[in-house]
Amino acid sequence: MSYLLFLDDIRTIDQVTWIKFPKNLDTCVVKNFDMFTKQITTMGIPDFICFDHDLAIEHYVADYANEKTGYDCAKWLVDYCLTNNCKFPKYVVHSMNPIGKENIINYIENAKKHYNI
Repeated sequence: MSYLLFLDDIRTIDQVTWIKFPKNLDTCVVKNFDMFTKQITTMGIPDFICFDHDLAIEHYVADYANEKTGYDCAKWLVDYCLTNNCKFPKYVVHSMNPIGKENIINYIENAKKHYNI
């Protein structure tokens, strides 16, 4: 199935006006780590992912102990791609958290470079 996976706990895809999204893809919106992993294990790797970093109210006050972030989603997907011998999809990070955004991008790009995913 060809689709775009939009990960964000608050915003809708229409509210993310600073990103150009691919056209002609069905969009699936997920709001947390569990929804993200379930969507991919059920429907397969999307053609395109738009990552947010902060996925719970705790993240907005820098409490990452209880809830997983978009960074956790990115790490899970890297492992999933390695385990299933598949390429990492095209992606963008639309997070307004500059450190979280940079962490997601660096993790993915390092994995793509070193593991050829």
